[in-house]
Amino acid sequence: MPVPSPDFKKALKRLAESEKETLLLRAVRRDAELYETFRYELVADVSLQQIQEETADRIHELFNLAVSGRLLNRSLVKALRASVQEAARARRITKHKQLEIDLLVYILRQCIDNYSGQFDSVYDGFFNATARLAARLPALVLKALHEDLWVEYKPELDGVLAELHGRKKSRQLKFELPRQFEIPA
Repeated sequence: MPVPSPDFKKALKRLAESEKETLLLRAVRRDAELYETFRYELVADVSLQQIQEETADRIHELFNLAVSGRLLNRSLVKALRASVQEAARARRITKHKQLEIDLLVYILRQCIDNYSGQFDSVYDGFFNATARLAARLPALVLKALHEDLWVEYKPELDGVLAELHGRKKSRQLKFELPRQFEIPA
């Protein structure tokens, strides 16, 4: 991301209000994420809860589109990747790390509740992608959130990890999948 130079800042201050508004609207039309960020920061009616609901709806829609694909396992892997990107996008818009973690837990719940039958498929891409996300999430919780919030995520993450360890493919993973969410003392 380029840092605005002092000359650029001076030129920006010299612009009239209408020219600034025109430039801002042009920039927002080109970049959807910038629009969402400004919408969240400037519009009083847009709350964190609303951003979370909109992102969860987009994630749900991504998985619904994946089910219509011909190669279900591959489509689910693509939907999982796109969903993780949506969660990261929501974090960039709101600057709220807990929102991203809540959405990642939601994604894992979607995978386990609706598509766990694909874990036993001959193709292991979807199981591996889900297990990687589940393995990454505890470290993200410990790194990004305050220690008072760690306990809130323990039962959910332990349930997800237990579900994944209950599958035969968990023994064939090329990475370490934790058995439970370990909270440091």
